[in-house]
Amino acid sequence: MAHQYITEYRDAIADNLMKSGAYKNKHAVPKLDKIIVSVGIGSYMQKSKDYSAIEKNLAQLTGQKPVMRKSKKAISNFKLREGMPVGLQVTLRGPRMYAFLSKLINVVLPRVRDFRGVSLRSFDGHGNYSLGLPEQTVFPEVRQDDGMLLHGVQVTFSTSATNNDDGLALLKAMAFPFQK
Repeated sequence: MAHQYITEYRDAIADNLMKSGAYKNKHAVPKLDKIIVSVGIGSYMQKSKDYSAIEKNLAQLTGQKPVMRKSKKAISNFKLREGMPVGLQVTLRGPRMYAFLSKLINVVLPRVRDFRGVSLRSFDGHGNYSLGLPEQTVFPEVRQDDGMLLHGVQVTFSTSATNNDDGLALLKAMAFPFQK
């Protein structure tokens, strides 16, 4: 079964972006390539060496097992040695990506306290957008326990757009709640 955003992109979004006149053919229209969900665990590694609860939370949020990211070089000011774990990351593509996008837009972002839309300034110059969530408890899969470690979640939307304007047009067409 195709997800709502897959069929909507094929049937409406790509056609509307094509009609804007900025693209010569349908293959030049930007599309969402992948969503990267990551959590930094550097501060938790200082307190205890067990990050399995964060790994379990991230797996619940995304439906995939996270990959450990290790430091590439030592930085003495951060008490960081080469090869130490610094983060967990999941790359979503295909139907899982669109399911996560739908959940993020329709369920998670409205649950964020004092949410008034996401910033327009988080584009990277190549059409990719990054978003930080202050804590993981805004996701419906995560139950809030008394002893739970609260941590933020970073979400990056990687698009095939070549500039910020094209990426913004794509995400707006996908009903992304930007600030006015």
